Amino acid sequence: MANEAANREAFLIQQGYCAAMDAPITARICAAMAACVTPESRTGSRILNWPGEPTADALPLRTVGGLHALAQSGAAPELARVFSGELVDPDAVAIVLADALIRHDAALLPWLDGPPQTNEPARSGALMTGLLEIARRHGPRMELLEIGSSAGLNLLIDRYRFDLGGVTVGPCDSPVTIRPEWRGPPPPDVPIRIESVRGCDVRPIDLSDPAAQTRLAAYIWADQPERQARLERAIAMIRERPVRLDAADAADWIDARLAEPQDDGVTRVLMHSVVWQYLPESGRQRIEAAMARAGANAGPQRPLAWVMMEPDRVRQRQEVRVRSWPGPEGFALLASAHAHGQWIEAIETGGADQL
Repeated sequence: MANEAANREAFLIQQGYCAAMDAPITARICAAMAACVTPESRTGSRILNWPGEPTADALPLRTVGGLHALAQSGAAPELARVFSGELVDPDAVAIVLADALIRHDAALLPWLDGPPQTNEPARSGALMTGLLEIARRHGPRMELLEIGSSAGLNLLIDRYRFDLGGVTVGPCDSPVTIRPEWRGPPPPDVPIRIESVRGCDVRPIDLSDPAAQTRLAAYIWADQPERQARLERAIAMIRERPVRLDAADAADWIDARLAEPQDDGVTRVLMHSVVWQYLPESGRQRIEAAMARAGANAGPQRPLAWVMMEPDRVRQRQEVRVRSWPGPEGFALLASAHAHGQWIEAIETGGADQL
């Protein structure tokens, strides 16, 4: 049931999250949206009458993505001033946003149709942190299965260069180096050999389409120009050599992949980042059940692992957690991380918790 107060509150929740993630421009926009949105436009009406859970559905980020795309297009100069950080007065920002919702209603409305696909390459640093722990447990060889791959930029994880607290992984000549600010003890410094990488998304972004890069760029917060540059380099890598990315429902796809033969000495790894909240409850339950069944049949020669970076919205951070079979019950919490990979803070002792 639609709840206008809850839908406005979602923008304030996102404001706090953006502030914690060092994104003051985006935080300012979210705060203004909470106050200025009205039912005078179809976009505004749909926001206020959003029938789902607005935070889980990322309603604020859908909206901000559309506004950012409009600002980047040059069609709304005053809006561009908001996203550049030139216009900072809260009342002035609210006036510009309210005007944009009405004046550019037709352009903004479609951005509410689907969740944001913020395909951030730096999140691979958090995933690699988990993969190094899996390599420590089960050896270097692994095949990676990613759900919610969006445009497939994290499927380049075997082609990126990583520097994680002084532990280096990946080709030295990679066009993209992932070097987050590292806090705490470094991850295991162990060999890792990624045999294959494959992913799926219910609606993959086709980077051969020029409009796709524009869409991905719109989801990058305006506060973070370095992410734009990294995105461009990662897209160039995919255009040079495409990744294996299937259009599929995550639960169906995992069922099919887990049923395939697995080579001896290779750990099969399910991985994902900022995806779990977007899956329906039935899909999450199916994936959990499928992994539990496969885990029961896993052994030292054919291990199974699960590596994730998913949000803890109470603490306003991402958490890196892993589980493997054979292995201890439950997930081990390895680190917390910035939503876009700017920093990773390792935890001294990973403790078991629940998904």
